[in-house]
Amino acid sequence: MRKILVTLSICLVFTGCRFERNDVKTATQTEKGTANQKIELPSYSNEEDVIEYSGFTTSYNHETLIPNWVAYELTAEELKPVYTSQSSTFSMDFDVKGRQASREDYSHSGWDKGHMAPKADMRWSEKSYWESHYFTNICPQNHELNAGDWNTLEIRVRAWARKFGRVFVICGPIVGENTNGTIGKKGVLVPDAFFKAILVPYNDNFTAIAFIMSNNGQHHKLSEYACTVDDLESRIGRNLFAALDDMGLDTTESRLDLTSLNIR
Repeated sequence: MRKILVTLSICLVFTGCRFERNDVKTATQTEKGTANQKIELPSYSNEEDVIEYSGFTTSYNHETLIPNWVAYELTAEELKPVYTSQSSTFSMDFDVKGRQASREDYSHSGWDKGHMAPKADMRWSEKSYWESHYFTNICPQNHELNAGDWNTLEIRVRAWARKFGRVFVICGPIVGENTNGTIGKKGVLVPDAFFKAILVPYNDNFTAIAFIMSNNGQHHKLSEYACTVDDLESRIGRNLFAALDDMGLDTTESRLDLTSLNIR
């Protein structure tokens, strides 16, 4: 069994120690519940296939062929790119057992291969960059959304990481009514929408915010997508940032503070 790196959330936030990522590590299909000490992770069931990569953790759904969620910590230090290649070659992760989407499923589908953990957040090593191109991190995404408002939010998250030193992110698809159907011979499900929840260290505590974006080409201000983490949890039926409950900080998720994050 390949090793799992577990980091105490309190150490990450309050003492400034860093989640040291090692490029010799390979992806790990985790033993159930082991990784839940990491502050960026949601709660998850024993039935989920939770895989830890060097830069992010994903719960991959072998039926829908998209991730249930992807979670990662992003630090200001990691935004100093080490690997600067502009190539984007997508592939299956052959170390992961079970059905996966493939490039052929997306070919001529009209949908982008949309990163959940952005490749721009993973340039702190060559390994982390290429792991972000595995289909275990990819969803069919409307091109205008992928290149537009979703990208705008990704850029804003990086700005928060630079300003506050680190952020914790959970994102993923919202299946909804599956109004967009599937693509490819394997039947890759096309989400109705996407969510992203961000936890930011702020004034010796946290501020949290969530966003829901429909999987279409419409454009809106970030403030129009914003909601509380509690509201998002009700929408998707999952407890996000599960470690906050143990830290007695779960009330963070009920507040929506647009001002401190300069969201308009």
